[in-house]
Amino acid sequence: MRICIAGASGAFGMKHMDAIAAIEGAEVVSVVGTKIDAIKAFAEERGVPHYTTDLAESLARDDVDAVILATPTQMHAAQTIQCLEAGKHVMSRNSNG
Repeated sequence: MRICIAGASGAFGMKHMDAIAAIEGAEVVSVVGTKIDAIKAFAEERGVPHYTTDLAESLARDDVDAVILATPTQMHAAQTIQCLEAGKHVMSRNSNG
């Protein structure tokens, strides 16, 4: 499964990055952040081929099967709908862990 992590460079995003690295057949192919320079550096450091500040850009990619939302909780409803409308599987984490 090819995964996008939105909020990848935050604490929860990094936990998901590490967990996915341990799952055979799963790989992070896109990361989304709020600052282009920071998410570019993060992607290069982690070997992720695509980075962006626009979730819609990742959702438009054919090589993204699923999205993990490690973004602020108040963004999850709108982002979840956006992911589902793009035909992607989606997982969101809540502020309780």
